[in-house]
Amino acid sequence: MANKFETLERKMSPERLARSKAKAKSIMADMLIAEIRKEVGLTQDELAANLGITQPSMSKLESQDDMHVSTLRRIVRALGGELEIVAHLPAGDIRVSQFED
Repeated sequence: MANKFETLERKMSPERLARSKAKAKSIMADMLIAEIRKEVGLTQDELAANLGITQPSMSKLESQDDMHVSTLRRIVRALGGELEIVAHLPAGDIRVSQFED
């Protein structure tokens, strides 16, 4: 029988647990919409219903490599999050607020 992850976490040293959580956070910081949807625990059908679109339309959105900021914002909100656009420039990071509601 497989162990629950929490059981394994309790056996890890604090240092190893911190490294593991940092690695997971790093991996999650670079995910496709479909991967985020799966991580949140939604199917394409469920997310499509939340957005008021069909599952085939959701599938097309997930496979796009370009979309309107407003569309991306709607998807992120339907996933339970908020969209923030940050420009990483040599002088530092700047939050772009032009596209906020």
